[in-house]
Amino acid sequence: MSVDVYQLTIHYLEQDAEGQPRAHQREALISTNAQVCHLLEQLHLAYNGKPAKGYARFSDEKETTMQASVQSWLAQETDFLKLANLATDELIKQLVQHQLTESGYLLIAHYRYLATDYLLFALLGSKEHFSVTPELELASARHLDIARMQLAARIDLTEYQANPQHPHAISFIRGRAGRKVADFFLDFLGCEAGSDAKENSQQVLSSVEEYLTAGEFEPVEKHQVRQQVYQYCEEQSKQGQDVVLKELSEALDPSDQDGFMRYCAEQQLTVAEQFPVDVKSLKPLVKFSGAGAGVSLSFEQKHLGERVLYNPEQDTLTIRGIPPNLKDQLQRFLRGE
Repeated sequence: MSVDVYQLTIHYLEQDAEGQPRAHQREALISTNAQVCHLLEQLHLAYNGKPAKGYARFSDEKETTMQASVQSWLAQETDFLKLANLATDELIKQLVQHQLTESGYLLIAHYRYLATDYLLFALLGSKEHFSVTPELELASARHLDIARMQLAARIDLTEYQANPQHPHAISFIRGRAGRKVADFFLDFLGCEAGSDAKENSQQVLSSVEEYLTAGEFEPVEKHQVRQQVYQYCEEQSKQGQDVVLKELSEALDPSDQDGFMRYCAEQQLTVAEQFPVDVKSLKPLVKFSGAGAGVSLSFEQKHLGERVLYNPEQDTLTIRGIPPNLKDQLQRFLRGE
């Protein structure tokens, strides 16, 4: 993986005695070295791996504080530290307005991965780690908690500069709070909702199934196609890249690489030519799963009719070859252990 870090600063946000957020800001940028590049590499992977992201674009009706700040910085009218300070002030303002009690280390970075430039805003918490010294004494230190990153947004600068109105040039992690966090980021960045990754992914799911049915594929072929589609989309998501309809069509049916594209056009199916993907929405391509009344089940589609038998008339599932860990639990329970 190749991550080039151009500029980075870190501010610290905390709650004051009145419970209001305030920032301790650096007066200079952090020098770039191998350690900094490794940190941004981990942040990039962690951000790409977050399943629930929203997408947006700057409003074309009015120029907001953040939009003006980013454009001024890109035009080299202001430096990166001033952009970071303005962003921090705007972040605090929106935290107050949205009544979000967040604290931690605010990382603002300009970096490049492969051929794409990004501007990242990430608020990270910290956690304590313990170690043992050579003298067998306990020592502790605080570390950035990258894995639990929940408040972060990123601008694809390469996409934005090529097309300021691109519907997913801006992305953000929705987090567990869902709509509240989405509204916060839309106000913080001064942008409007763009592409809906979940909606686009669900459209792909239904379109692929229609294509398989119309093409009269054999059951084994259907399974292979679903696997290929899912693997392609999953890999794009891990890389932080959009799904491209032409590439998806090639992955779906190598023997007729434009077949899926033609089918979508002929049937007037609304599959976008390029879009961010929500991998979770595509799980039904490869797995059956469900939960209710204290029972949770999940199994790969390829096992239906073989290891897993479904009887719709009796509303039953018969499982052949119970997973070893589940079998062990059942046997121990029956033995009274």
